[in-house]
Amino acid sequence: MPSSATLIFMVVFCLESLAAMLQNGFVVTVLGREWVRCQGLPASDMIVTCLAASRFCLHGIGILNNFLAFFEFCYQVNYVAFFWNFLNNFTVWLTAWLAIFYCVKISSFSHAAFFWLKWRISRLVPRLLVGSLIICGLSTTSLAIEQAVTVEMSTFLGPRGNCTADRTTLTFSQYYFLCNAGFMWFIPFLLFLVSIFLLMFSLCRHMEQMRDCRPGPLNCRIQAHSMALKSLAFFLIFYTAYFLSLIISVMRLTTVQSHWHWVREVLTYAGIYLHSLILVLSSPKLRKALKTRF
Repeated sequence: MPSSATLIFMVVFCLESLAAMLQNGFVVTVLGREWVRCQGLPASDMIVTCLAASRFCLHGIGILNNFLAFFEFCYQVNYVAFFWNFLNNFTVWLTAWLAIFYCVKISSFSHAAFFWLKWRISRLVPRLLVGSLIICGLSTTSLAIEQAVTVEMSTFLGPRGNCTADRTTLTFSQYYFLCNAGFMWFIPFLLFLVSIFLLMFSLCRHMEQMRDCRPGPLNCRIQAHSMALKSLAFFLIFYTAYFLSLIISVMRLTTVQSHWHWVREVLTYAGIYLHSLILVLSSPKLRKALKTRF
C-alpha cells in the first residue's frame, strides 16, 4: 500500500499532466486548423505545432509508463518506454530548433553567417523537422534492438548461466543507453543554450544602443525588449530544470514506489508545462484564440 505522500504526489502528477495535455491540445487545435485552412504555416508556428503535438503524446505516455511500473506490470521488453524515449528525444530536438530559429530571426549580429541563415532558415525548417524525426526514430530503433538482444542473451544464459557474462551484458546495456541519451540530449541542449545566450546578448546590446541614441520616444520598444528578455530567462530556467530532471531520472536513484520518484516526476513535467505556457503567452495568435474561447 503506497504512503499518503506518494498518493498525493501521484495525484498532483496526474492533474499536472492532464492540464499540460489540455494546453498542448489547444495549441495543436488552433494552429492545426490554420495549417489546414491556409495550406501552410509560418516556420515558427510549424515548430510550435509539432512541439505541442509531441508534448501532448509525451505526457500521455508518461502517465501510462509510470503507472505500469508502479503496479509492477510484468514485461520483458518495455515497449511503452521506447515510445517515451522517441517522444522525449523529438521534443528535445524541436525545442533546440525553436531556440535557433528565434535566435537567427531576432538577433542583430552583422556576421555573414547570420545573414545567410536569416534568408534560409524558414526554408530549412521542414527539413530540420523531418531530419529530427528520422534521427529520433533511428535512435529508438537501435535501443529497441539492443534491448531485445540483451533480453535474449539473459534468457539464453538462464539462472545458472555465467554470472560474469550476465553482468557484462547488463553493464554494456547501461552504457549503451547512456551514450545514446548523451548524443540525443546533450547536443540539442547545447544548441539551445548557445542560441538563447546569443539572443539575450543581442537584445541587451540593442537595448543599450536604444538608450544611448534617444531615451525619450523609445520607452515602449525598450519595455518590449525587457519583456522578451524576461520570457527568455524563464524559457531558459524551465527548460534547464527539465533537462536536469531527465539526467536525474536516468541515474535511477529512487524506485517508482518511493514518493521521491513522484516528486521528481512532478518537477520534470512541471518544467515542460511551464515551458509550453510561455510559448502560448508569447504568441499573439494563441493569446487571441485563448481570449476568444475563454
